[in-house]
Amino acid sequence: MKAISYRRYGGPEVLEYGDRPTPKVGPDKVLVKVRAAAVNPVDWKCQAGYLDTILDAFFPVVPGWDVSGVVVQPGVSVPEFGVGDEVMGYVREDVLCHGTFAEYVAAPVRTLARKPRTLGFAEAAALPLAGLTAYQALHRALRVRNGETVLVHAAAGGVGSFAVQIARHLGARVLGAVRESGADRVRELGGEPVLYGDGFARRVRDLAPHGVDAVLDTVGGEPLMTSPEVLTPEGRLASVADGEVVGLGGLYFWVRPDADDLTALADLAEGGVLTVRVARTYPLEEAARAQRAAMAGGLGGKVVVTVGED
Repeated sequence: MKAISYRRYGGPEVLEYGDRPTPKVGPDKVLVKVRAAAVNPVDWKCQAGYLDTILDAFFPVVPGWDVSGVVVQPGVSVPEFGVGDEVMGYVREDVLCHGTFAEYVAAPVRTLARKPRTLGFAEAAALPLAGLTAYQALHRALRVRNGETVLVHAAAGGVGSFAVQIARHLGARVLGAVRESGADRVRELGGEPVLYGDGFARRVRDLAPHGVDAVLDTVGGEPLMTSPEVLTPEGRLASVADGEVVGLGGLYFWVRPDADDLTALADLAEGGVLTVRVARTYPLEEAARAQRAAMAGGLGGKVVVTVGED
């Protein structure tokens, strides 16, 4: 099969397009013919070696954790899917080796759900990692409830835009922290934009005089550090981006593959609750260009690598 891989840590320049063995299908796995794979910040962080202390890399590594495609072979202990089923997945395993930037991926069944019928393959590939991060952070880490007020940092970004939509669906009032360029996007999603910059905490307090009930940080750094100032005394704080949150009394949260949660996201997408914005697509052989575009940012949507048919 054709795939993107890297033989050493580095930037987009280490990505190579060429032939790799088609992965074997274990008993609990599903061989998926890849139609699209989204680019995520974790891809280039893994590729640069930043996660080497927690994830072993077996070179050459095929990058990518997000995928959508069609089942071509279910494992012998997988009754959940059959040949021809359209699926999407957050295919993260405990090592770096067989990723989704390839014509085929052998995905553990726990990482997959049926693709929403209302989404194309590119849109479906853009949903799993970012969508699950938002969904699990709001449900498990922050336990957001109806009637609460939630502040989402970088609310127009990949995780943030899903968090605004999911929190609104849970019945929360959502304040979306953004630069000016993202304000309209937050309004489209049902949130109330709050602009970063001098006086940010005051602007939040103007909208929520008693403080917000929960803050979801998706970027870390200064936005995270201002978060305790805007919480109620019993408010909850979680970050999916910066471990310094623990020192602020909050929770550092990592997303994990979960078929039930992914199915819930698919249902939200089919029900019109979630919208997915794809900014650019690139063919598999141009994955390095796709990664550079995603790293540059400012696109207002996800970057997706497509494989085979449109």
